[in-house]
Amino acid sequence: MKTALVTGGTKGIGKGIARVLLENGYEVALNYDRDERTAMQTQREFNLLGYCPVLLKADVSSEAAVKSMFREFFETYDSLDLLVNNAGISIVKVLQDTTLEDYNRLFSVNMLGTFLCSKEAILRMIPSRGGSIVNIASIWGEVGASCETVYSATKGAVISFTKALSKELAPSNIRVNCISPGVIDTDMNADLSPMEMEDLINSIPLERMGRPEEIGEAVLYLAEARYVTGVNIPVGGGFAK
Repeated sequence: MKTALVTGGTKGIGKGIARVLLENGYEVALNYDRDERTAMQTQREFNLLGYCPVLLKADVSSEAAVKSMFREFFETYDSLDLLVNNAGISIVKVLQDTTLEDYNRLFSVNMLGTFLCSKEAILRMIPSRGGSIVNIASIWGEVGASCETVYSATKGAVISFTKALSKELAPSNIRVNCISPGVIDTDMNADLSPMEMEDLINSIPLERMGRPEEIGEAVLYLAEARYVTGVNIPVGGGFAK
């Protein structure tokens, strides 16, 4: 039995990732933070499809909460084959309107959360000499986004973190990879105006937004590709700016 923990796994990209993993034989634990109603709804949707994902509530930016989440995970499962660090937030503001609180919150969830969850996962993966970590970054972490300067910086940090950690863990047969989604049809794009959305879609060679499940397909590939580590795969329909 293959096991996976997906942070931010009850909606958007995380939910799409979870669905693909469930469909391909993984037992999946879905992390969420505050939106218990959506988490329960997602669990019910998967139950109706014949799957039984476990819900784990935790703020990934809290070390205590992350440690508690992993303890709960290992009360249910004996091992962890795949960690997907997907939990993330965005703030759309020009830099002069971005507060220190905004900055700290973005880095706490997007980067610190990745650090804390990876650290807990490898404590169990290293002794078992195996496992896979897939971090979800963003195309903006590669090319930068106007009005999302700090968000872009957090995702650039995730990409660098991935490359460095992959080298550190390779001797333990643990693979660490990254995916940079482009424009995906999720609530995270709700702040974009119709004109901004049209401009983005016109910049995509495949002429459409991606679907969350298409990120899940890339995660599955990286989870199963035993000779791939330290890579960042853009999944954006050819989008580049």
